[in-house]
Amino acid sequence: MWHLTPAGICETCSPSAAPMLMEVQGTSSRTSRRRLLPALAVAAATLVAGTAGVRAQPARFDDVVRNLRNPDPKVRLTAVKLLREAKYPEAIVPMAALIGDPLDPIQLEAIAAELSFFLVQDVPEKRRRALFIEVRNAGGAQAAFFQGPLAVWPRPVPPEVTLALLKAVDDETARVRLEAIYAAATIGKGPLAPEAEQLLIKALDHYDPQVRGGAALFAGRAGTAAAAEPLIKLVNDTDSGVRFAAMRALGQLREPRAVVALTEQLKYYNKGEGAWSALDGLAHIAHPSSLPLFTQRLADKDPNLRRAAAEGLARSGDKSQTGALETGAGNDASSSARAAMAFALQKLGRNYVPRLVEFLDDGGVALQVQEYFLELGQPVEKELIPSLQEPDPSIRAAVAEVLGAIGGEASLSALQALQDKDKTAADAASRAVERIKMRPSTTLRTP
Repeated sequence: MWHLTPAGICETCSPSAAPMLMEVQGTSSRTSRRRLLPALAVAAATLVAGTAGVRAQPARFDDVVRNLRNPDPKVRLTAVKLLREAKYPEAIVPMAALIGDPLDPIQLEAIAAELSFFLVQDVPEKRRRALFIEVRNAGGAQAAFFQGPLAVWPRPVPPEVTLALLKAVDDETARVRLEAIYAAATIGKGPLAPEAEQLLIKALDHYDPQVRGGAALFAGRAGTAAAAEPLIKLVNDTDSGVRFAAMRALGQLREPRAVVALTEQLKYYNKGEGAWSALDGLAHIAHPSSLPLFTQRLADKDPNLRRAAAEGLARSGDKSQTGALETGAGNDASSSARAAMAFALQKLGRNYVPRLVEFLDDGGVALQVQEYFLELGQPVEKELIPSLQEPDPSIRAAVAEVLGAIGGEASLSALQALQDKDKTAADAASRAVERIKMRPSTTLRTP
């Protein structure tokens, strides 16, 4: 099998940056690209067939990087695949140029390769969801985005990569645009550099609604405050998916100027995804003027609206509905709503960490609860560490992932001492240790 020699390679590269499996197919309507698709298919087949009966010679890293600039598309495609498989972070910047390659298959492979350097694990076929609505038929970068912030390593993203992805949203091919905007949204971290920020704001006015929606979600997760006004305009976009994404993004930005617009949208939709998105935005902003809405919707027949209402009460700090929250946390028919009410009670000063942990064995709400723990942050670390001893390995794994993101020395010690017999939990603990050591904000005492 082809492999790269270690010449010029950093020996301390992360072993955990597993590549995301992704089928790359040409979907361009451009004549020039169509003519070369058969040649690229032959190249891929040759790469596989050639390894069956012949012992291939090792390829030096610097030679493979040079081949990213080779005029032969077969050679360029092979180079990207080799670099993706080798998982060397030194390849991240050189490969960024091929995100703008003239050929769709090479662009898509380059985008997938860049994404693989930041993903913690492959995107599972059966996806968990943190938002109210799971995106159907989502694949590749879009599926990775909806796995939430724990799906990526906390390593810095070279500006060349972010810029290349944001420029690729103007590609002629819809699939390239989609993969580019969601790859950028998945790995991008705020604050963005000025040029990247302007490209993101430009993408909010793109002719393709998929790009506008992805850009809105990117702006929300990255905390791009400069996108607030364009996002408020998108609340009235002609495409419903864009409208809903904009509402959620405004909530993530905690943008008080959006309260009026979101309240109007909640009144207009009243139910369904439009109402959920509007109330979710209001719940994140948690403006005092929204308290009556949270109180009213806490008893809504729609569990997604009950969830958002509970989250709004949690972030507003209002304790007037503590009794209703306590009842709902134990008796609500929806596990998602029960989890939200337990989160609210924890935010309001009650000890509901053990109750929240119980939800981590439920694939339908585990990601939702993990994100609650991320929001609760370091103050719950001490209470969460004992849950590494839970009998359920799925709970132990989920707790380890959270501690990797919010924990410090105490979590590091507990995770390193953990000798879990379950492979999934043990692997999660190992990744959590690596994440703690990798986080730039983590301060650990040196021996």
